[in-house]
Amino acid sequence: MKNITLSANEASILAGNKLLKNTYLLLSMTLLFSAVTAGAAMALDLPHPGFMITLIGYFGLLFLTTKFRNSAWGLVFVFALTGFMGMTLGPILNFYVKAFSNGHELILMALGGTGAIFLGLSGYALTSKKDFSFMGGFLMVGVMVAFLAGIGAMVFAIPALSLAVSAMFVLLMSGIILWQTSDMIHGGETNYIMATINLYVSIFNLFTSLLQILGVLGGDD
Repeated sequence: MKNITLSANEASILAGNKLLKNTYLLLSMTLLFSAVTAGAAMALDLPHPGFMITLIGYFGLLFLTTKFRNSAWGLVFVFALTGFMGMTLGPILNFYVKAFSNGHELILMALGGTGAIFLGLSGYALTSKKDFSFMGGFLMVGVMVAFLAGIGAMVFAIPALSLAVSAMFVLLMSGIILWQTSDMIHGGETNYIMATINLYVSIFNLFTSLLQILGVLGGDD
């Protein structure tokens, strides 16, 4: 019985290690691909597609990714989704470059902050082995509230609320990074495609939120 238990534990550890390896490999590839499409959008000076088209494209591709997560098509839609998000990011980056004399510095600071937060939180979850599954429900509610508040800030043009929403997203995305990493370690998430998407979206929102905060507080126009 003891040998069977040890074998089951070893199998679980091996499966978890494989999940982490596949997730971080795919995440690296999608981030690179997203950076390429963002760079292309900047070089071509493409306009932002708008709020509604972005939402439709994001949720449509997310639905397809989720539906085909257990097949090779899932990988196709992961890259389609992250590439699309990169295309929407390019015009935002161009705005900061054109609107602020230190726009390039703001982008690099947001990028560095995003990398530091992601590596720090992921490293903590991996080394501490703590179970952060209890955060799931709170984070989902928080994201919904922040999303609705963001729409309100955009519709009624309230800069202070927009800044507060960005700060909320920084905290919420940081929490999701902890939660998703913990979920992979403890077997709550077993599909590397879905784990990749969750982490990618967290990193994307974390970066854009930090960029907005830096633009308000440190922008030199």
